[in-house]
This record gives sequence, C-alpha cells and structure tokens, in this order.
Amino acid sequence: MKTKTPKTKTTRSEGGFTLIETTIASFVMLVGALAVSSLFVYSTQNNVGGSERALAMAVAQQQLEQIRSVDYEDTTLTSGTQTFTVKNGQRSYSVQRVVADEKNADNSLKQLKKITITVTPSSTSTNWVKTPVVLVTYRSTHAAGNFAVSN
Repeated sequence: MKTKTPKTKTTRSEGGFTLIETTIASFVMLVGALAVSSLFVYSTQNNVGGSERALAMAVAQQQLEQIRSVDYEDTTLTSGTQTFTVKNGQRSYSVQRVVADEKNADNSLKQLKKITITVTPSSTSTNWVKTPVVLVTYRSTHAAGNFAVSN
C-alpha cells in the first residue's frame, strides 16, 4: 500500500533565493575577488622591485667603499667615466662611475673630486624595476687647500 505524503503549501516569505538573485550576488562577489587579485599582483611586483633596488643599493655602496679605501692620488680617482657590469645575488647590474674634478670660481682645481655612482639592474623583465640607484659623494685630499663645496 502506498502512503501519500501530505503536500505543504509554502508561502512567499518561506521561499528561497531566486536564480536571478543568486546570479547577481555571484557577479558582485566575482568583481570583488578580481579587484583583490589585482592587488596581489601589484604588491608582488612592488616586492620584486624593492628587493631589486636593495641589491642595487648594496652594489652602489660596495663601489663607494672601494673608492673610499684608495688614496686620493690613486688611478681609480682619475677624472672620467667608467662603465662595467657587476653580479650580485645572481643578478647583473650595470655600474657607471663618474669622477669629476671640482673647480674654484677662477677655474683653478680644488683638491676635491665629485664621485657619482649609478647602478642599474640589467636583467629584469619590467621597465619600472630598471630605475637606477644613484649615489653622489665628494672626496678630498688631506692636504691643506680650498676644497669647500659650494652649490
């Protein structure tokens, strides 16, 4: 014998979500999830750029320490531009070292040299990570003389 289950009548307030309401809610959540995922990509790229700049800064500081360790008359401090490649942390960096003699108002040489070190990452994939690190310093001799820096 078959038993019949009684049918209960549902009212409008007891009904679930409609298909349209569910679709709209899913779409709103999808838009929010895409916005958050783009932030993750952006932050990852910034972290890579930050570590790249930190390594480039370390290379620039190493070059600066090398220059500080030599005498004022050393050939390393000869006026001119030198460009070479340095590897640090399995990455390559292009280093440009510019040494320039400073002059007085009457064009006589001061016993002071302006040293500019520019380090640029050379093996990165995005252009905005290739922003160079620039360090500028002055080096003088211990001899007496006019080597005051004036802008």
